[in-house]
Amino acid sequence: MKKLAVLSVICLGAVSFLWAKISTPSIFGSNMVLQRDHACPVWGWADPNSSVSLTFAGKTYDAKADKSGNLRITLSPLEASSDPKNMIISYGGNLPDTLVYENILVGEVWLCSGQSNMQWAINRSDDADLEALSANHPNLRLISVPQVGTQIPQNNFKGSWAPASPDTGASFSAVGFLFGSRLHQILGVPVGLINNAWGGSACEAWIPRDKLRENPLSRTYLKLWEDKEKTYNYETLYKAYEEKLFQWQADQKAGKAQGRPPRKPRNDMIGQHRPANLYQGVLSPIIGYGIKGAIWYQGETNAGRGYAYRETFPLMIQSWRQAWGQGDFPFYWVQLADFNKESTEPSDSDWAELRESQTLTLDKLKNLGEAVIIDAGEGRDIHPRNKQIVAKRLLRHALAKDYGHPVPHQSPRYKSMEIKGDKILLSFESVDGSLYSFDTRTPTGFSICGENQKFVWAEAKIVGKDKVEVWAQSVPSPVAVRYAWADNPSCNLYDKIGAVTLPVTPFRTDNFSLTTIGK
Repeated sequence: MKKLAVLSVICLGAVSFLWAKISTPSIFGSNMVLQRDHACPVWGWADPNSSVSLTFAGKTYDAKADKSGNLRITLSPLEASSDPKNMIISYGGNLPDTLVYENILVGEVWLCSGQSNMQWAINRSDDADLEALSANHPNLRLISVPQVGTQIPQNNFKGSWAPASPDTGASFSAVGFLFGSRLHQILGVPVGLINNAWGGSACEAWIPRDKLRENPLSRTYLKLWEDKEKTYNYETLYKAYEEKLFQWQADQKAGKAQGRPPRKPRNDMIGQHRPANLYQGVLSPIIGYGIKGAIWYQGETNAGRGYAYRETFPLMIQSWRQAWGQGDFPFYWVQLADFNKESTEPSDSDWAELRESQTLTLDKLKNLGEAVIIDAGEGRDIHPRNKQIVAKRLLRHALAKDYGHPVPHQSPRYKSMEIKGDKILLSFESVDGSLYSFDTRTPTGFSICGENQKFVWAEAKIVGKDKVEVWAQSVPSPVAVRYAWADNPSCNLYDKIGAVTLPVTPFRTDNFSLTTIGK
């Protein structure tokens, strides 16, 4: 009997040795929210060719890992539920290593991405103290992906889901949190938010390189980096920096040092500008997780390449949708706010051109929406603190298009123009109420030009529900009009629908100057 017992222990030890640990990436775990009405995939790793079972919501799923140990299980679609459930993943029987994830809800999941204005936290926004104190929503769940820039596709990250609280909410994306908390309150279902924004990031960093090569406009930026990569050597740069620092310190001791110490070189190869770095580093680990859609706030870094953005931005959206394999999921973004000094005279503007490229994306793909915030910026700060208005204008798109709430959501867009003598009559689409000039009785922000293409400030008058008449005494034969065409325009035209006002989308009727072609 003793020999049999010893043999049993040996055999059990052998079984434990043979069976590898089951694991999943951090996007799965306790406190997570699974997307409702969606066949959510769950993936991870187990012993090669092993049989694994997953139990959730009263149903057991059996699957087999492939020869490399990769495991994938697809859950049956579930209705929204605030009733916490556990997920159990195991080899079955009495074998070791069982994963147990607790307190899982089913509801709506949104990805919050972009650069610093999406990354900007509650605790740095308007009324930060009140927003943080009211951030107690146990059925709103949050997770953030750490900033990792790399050309190597990542399959995991360090992070975990957590219920929203004054502590966890305060440091989370303000736009994301305010969007998600209001959505949670309106729908009455759990909401999960995934934040992977990175301040200063370039749009091209969010796109795989093979996609960038397909488009001539995005290929230009990629070529600049490919040339840089051939000569860039961080180790050499850092060694030179250390030598300069050593000499500066020696001069300082000798009383000969002037100015500040030498600046440590930045390793651009792992930063947020290099093409594909963020696609592989912070997007790749979560691609495929069941989501409802994405909200996006980015463009400041691409303002110097505004013309190229008209191709780069839709290319990014397409590449995400293709990789996710979840169809044309909703994608809503924030148009750039007003920023910098106000212009005394009409002129070309990189920021205006970037805004135009953002708007043109609406015509290229399906299931999109743009939140216009030309009235919500700060001339002296590229990071407007009023994230509440940003979140609300994004939320309007989601409520109207995805959740059946008939709320105003689309800012009016320029439709057509008609030259009538010395005036131009503009027509607008998506006017749900009536055009309205805020603060003054007449619209501001318009400029007009003749054949010489020299724009001057124009007078304007609202004509009926959806038309504006524009003219200038110094332009007897006008040919084109621009509205809010500046980094920081002074403009006041809205669509007024009852108590709701949505700003008219900045536009130009001409294409005289495409200031960033080839950049």
